[in-house]
Amino acid sequence: MPQVVRPRIRALRATPPVTPLPQRFRSLADREAVEVLHRSARVLLEELPELTERLVEVLYEQEPGYRAAIESTRADIWQEVHHSLRHNVGSLIQPREFREAAHRTTRWIGEIRAEQGVPLDAVLHAFRLGGAMVWQGLVDETARRDPEDVRLLVHVAADVWNFVDEHCGVLTDAYRQAERRIDWRRENRQRLMTAALLDGTARIADLPDAATTLGLPEDGRYAVLAVRTDRRAPHAATAPPVALPDGVVALWHTDADTELAIVALESAAADTSGGCAEKPGTGDELARLAAGMTVPAGTGVGVGSAVEGLAALGEARRLAGTALRACPASGGVVLLDEHLPTALVVSSPALGNALADRVLGPLDGIDPADRDVLIETLTAWLEADGSAQRAGARLYCHRNTVLNRLRRFEQLSGRCLTRPADAVEVCLALAARRLLGG
Repeated sequence: MPQVVRPRIRALRATPPVTPLPQRFRSLADREAVEVLHRSARVLLEELPELTERLVEVLYEQEPGYRAAIESTRADIWQEVHHSLRHNVGSLIQPREFREAAHRTTRWIGEIRAEQGVPLDAVLHAFRLGGAMVWQGLVDETARRDPEDVRLLVHVAADVWNFVDEHCGVLTDAYRQAERRIDWRRENRQRLMTAALLDGTARIADLPDAATTLGLPEDGRYAVLAVRTDRRAPHAATAPPVALPDGVVALWHTDADTELAIVALESAAADTSGGCAEKPGTGDELARLAAGMTVPAGTGVGVGSAVEGLAALGEARRLAGTALRACPASGGVVLLDEHLPTALVVSSPALGNALADRVLGPLDGIDPADRDVLIETLTAWLEADGSAQRAGARLYCHRNTVLNRLRRFEQLSGRCLTRPADAVEVCLALAARRLLGG
């Protein structure tokens, strides 16, 4: 009895095995599965041209995104597929040796397909089709050699499909990065083209390409808007600085301290009622454009005169800049064609300041408060078309007070407001003092 009991006690106290039997069996199965995988993968490498041809055919039949590329450059697609399969199947046999090369190939394919404009979904579908074909090839080859070994491939199925998913991730990342580079190049090219047109430095030979790239007719009718705003962020990051009427086609461009818009006047003049309207004149087009704008408080907008063709946009930009300089500091919209006298003043600041000094300079010798009252009265009288009554109503004073102030101005300046030439000089001098700060 003791002899029987002692062995049982030793058995109860013995240390259990570290690796349970099922785990030992699974490890053995994994090793056997890897050996089966390697044998089948080596056969696939030997039959790679046939596998490549089958995959290209499947892509042509099942993936429309690849169809045009295969029809036009079948040899290139074949080489690309062959190169990818060679590295990917090789990675199943020697992961460390082939992994980086396989990743480089996948990244290259993602970048190339992005450059060609093949949809990302189509490229991912192509990779998954390739993965499915490789897996089927492994199963078929294993079944041909020894059908009993097919069950062992279950142990490495997850590894194979994880490999496919890994490359889909690498491909997606490369594709997205290439897309961002393409978008940046396209936007930069459009920006440079737009800047050249607005600067007047675009070559005539480049105008057709610019028209195609920017989506603007080469011989269209255009006006340029110049917008002065306190916002410093480029318009591309937010909304445009002013809201244009519905249906107006505009291409925005940020300059150093001004935002510019190329406006296609045909779109601005289009009849939005759905009927056939008679084409309005240029002045009507620009007036309707200005009236339909939504301009934030404090924002100044200069609308230049209309020009013909993309080649004239440099001149249109200069005219818009002149209109913007004629815009009051408080903001608003100024149409150049309706403010030509003022535009003459701001076009030559030196002459404008000289005129202001000559006409208004004598007022600088009196008390500043009195000077401001005289200039305010003179401005109100001119805006009231020479009516002392209406000017007095605006200034909350009697018409005789207005007339007395005007006579005092005439005495100080030596100008006669009833003489047309003097009245013109006074108007321009007031505009120069207001806009140029002289």
